[in-house]
This record gives sequence, C-alpha cells and structure tokens, in this order.
Amino acid sequence: MFVHQKQLAEDVVRRLRAAGHEALLAGGCVRDLLLSRLPKDYDVATSATPQEVLALFPRALRVGEAFGVVVVIEDTSEIEVATFRRDAAYTDGRHPDAVAFTDARHDALRRDFTINGMFLDPETGAVVDFVGGQEDLKARLIRAIGDPRQRFLEDHLRMLRAVRFAAELGFTIDPATAAAARELAPKIAGVSGERVAAELERILVAPPAGRRHGLELADELGLIEVILPEVRAMKGVAQGPDVHPEGDVFVHTLSAVEHLREPTLELALAALLHDVGKPRTAVMRDGRWTFYGHAELGEKMAEGVCRRLRLSNYEAGRVTWLVRQHMWLMNAGEMREARLKRLFAEGGFLDLAELWRADCLASGGTAEAYDALMARYRALEAAEVRPPPLVTGHDLIALGLEPGPVFRTVLDELYDAQLEGRAKTRDEALALARKIAAEQCKPQP
Repeated sequence: MFVHQKQLAEDVVRRLRAAGHEALLAGGCVRDLLLSRLPKDYDVATSATPQEVLALFPRALRVGEAFGVVVVIEDTSEIEVATFRRDAAYTDGRHPDAVAFTDARHDALRRDFTINGMFLDPETGAVVDFVGGQEDLKARLIRAIGDPRQRFLEDHLRMLRAVRFAAELGFTIDPATAAAARELAPKIAGVSGERVAAELERILVAPPAGRRHGLELADELGLIEVILPEVRAMKGVAQGPDVHPEGDVFVHTLSAVEHLREPTLELALAALLHDVGKPRTAVMRDGRWTFYGHAELGEKMAEGVCRRLRLSNYEAGRVTWLVRQHMWLMNAGEMREARLKRLFAEGGFLDLAELWRADCLASGGTAEAYDALMARYRALEAAEVRPPPLVTGHDLIALGLEPGPVFRTVLDELYDAQLEGRAKTRDEALALARKIAAEQCKPQP
C-alpha cells in the first residue's frame, strides 16, 4: 500500500508539473524520507488552485477546498494535495479564519515545526528548505517555525504534537519552543478530547523509551496536569520501598508503560491509569503504605478519563476492565483450574497478562511468573479453555428446577466441574446437577 501511495504521489506531482504548476512532496513524508523512515502517508503541495487540481483529477474529493485541500484517490491509496497558502488569524485556536494562496516559501513559514516544514522534489531528490529543518533533523531537535508562542496560539494542540514528535523520534524540544509550551499549557484544556486522544495515543504506542520520554516531557511542560490531572496526582505518592524500590506511584507508572510490548491504545492507557486510584486510597498502616480498593476506585476514575477523551465504548470498556482487574493475576499460581480457564477465556486476557508482566517488571520484579502462566495458557487448546457447556438451562428445567437465583449458581458450579474434569460427559454433568440442585434447595436450619 505504501509503495503504491508513494507512486501515486509522484504521479500527482508529474501531472501537476506537466500542466505548468509547481508541485513538491511536503510535510511529514519529507521528514520521514530524510530520516530513512517509511512515511505513513504522502502529501503534495502545489501552486495549482483547488479548481485547477480538480480539473486534472476530476474524481478527487473536495474535503477542504476552502483551505486549498483536495484529496486524490486511486484504488486504496489517497494523496492530500494542498495549494501553497498563508493563514490568517486563528480565532478558535484550531483553524485559520481564512487563507490566501501564495508560494512555497510562505507556505513553509505557516507550518508548525521546522522538521515538518520542508519540501522534496521527487524527481531530483532535492530538498527545498526555507526553515532550517535539515539542520534540526541532524540536531534531533523539535523547534517551532518562527515565534513558538504564535504557533501555539494558532493551534493549541501543537504543544502536545511537539511532545508526540519528540516521543516518536527520540528528539529533544528546543528551549524556546519548550518555554512557550510551558507558558501556554493551560490553553490545551480547550482542545477537544478526540484530538488530545489521537496525539496521546501516538505517545503511548511510541517505541518504549519514547513513551516514557514523551510522558516526562508532557509533565515537564505542564500538559499532563491539564489533560490528565489524575496521572499528575500520582507524582510524589510514596510506596513501600520493599515492594516498590523504583520510587513513587508516578515513577512506577511510567516504568510500567515503558515495559509494555507493542501495546494498543487501550492497553497503554490502562497501564498509565492502573494505579490512578492510589493517591486517594493511600493509608499508612503499621508502618507500611496500603492502597486498599485502589483498583475499584481506579476503574471509576479511568471511566471518567475515557469519557473526557471521547473514546469509543469498546475502548473505554477494555481500559476500565484492565484497570479493575490488573491485580487478578498476582495469585494465578494458586487459582483453581476452573477459575484459571475462565480467565484464559476472557477476551482481554492477553492484554491483562501483558499489563501484569509490565507491572511486575516496573516494580523491580521478574517475568518468571508471567512466563509460567503463559506456558499453561499455550498448553491448553482453545476448545479446552472455553468448551460448550455440557448442561444448559433447558436441561435444568427438564430436571424440574424452576428458573431463579439457584439457576445461575447450579450452572456456574457445573461449568467449573466441566472445566476441572470432574464432569466429563453429559450424563455425569446431569447427575451432578441433580446433586447440586438438591443441596441448593435444602431448607435452611
């Protein structure tokens, strides 16, 4: 797909030039190509107006024609083609009030960071750089184009984007750019949850060291305090050094996020929030810090965070479930076979196991218990983990048992017996059902 997208971008440039227009690759794809990274997408900037682009590509989409943006589509690939422009004021802190078409130099000057402000001629390989992006790439630096304060006032999300690029690329942020972000950090409260979540996801699924680097930068710039005050509240919350030699709850949390292997947004956010209930449940007992009920409180707090970030019901459900259950596996070695199999059959089990592993490593422990548990998990066939029940509710009714509270208890005990091998056939399960039902229905003395 990416090869085809690159070919489509080059074809778009050729056709625009053949029609007498200036056209160059622009933005993030140039940055990535210069870093020998595979671009996620390709953008083209051109002197052609949207109407002139549409004349050459009649099937293109008019997605942002007022801002000079047209999307050219071919098969499964799409290329955003934008007319060189300069922007008017950003009254809403997100979009320019108006745009005026211009040349490549002025188009570069209105962009966010120098590493994103370069153009590339795909035919010659020549870089067109009006903003010093090549030098900043070599210096591994995120620097705003022009006045950083002005760039952040135009679009408040750019402050978090600076952190995201630093996390993804392992770069540092230019001191003047960082100072402007620190000053204006409270303004990010006005950015929509969806936009914040999209940038936060890129930070949380960045390379391991980058995740921690990004979260630390976001904290240093005052952004965490605004977008995730619940996480900032973990800073300075002490833990027992015998159990958590790594430090306070905040340090432990960053380490847990860092130890995750190729996480999804849901898993990474659950790791970030798994101990979010600790600050409110911290109590010193007999010389030790305790956090009773922090998982249950954390679930409710995580739900609030997910709502604020406008996550989907599925994403929010997975995050809150993981936060609530993150301590389940601590005693996995002592669990009954039936309970363990039920746990293996949970849709989020693999994420839960990975969270447990990261939590253990972040506490200075090892992954030995995790490895042992996963060996048991792999040894079981899927059919053995979640087999169809030998006895159903209809069978209990046929035995004369009326639907009611006892029903679920009998079915659960029967399924546990099946999972543990105490009832291997339907006849054995029915016999056990009669026995359990009789015991459940005995008059209480």
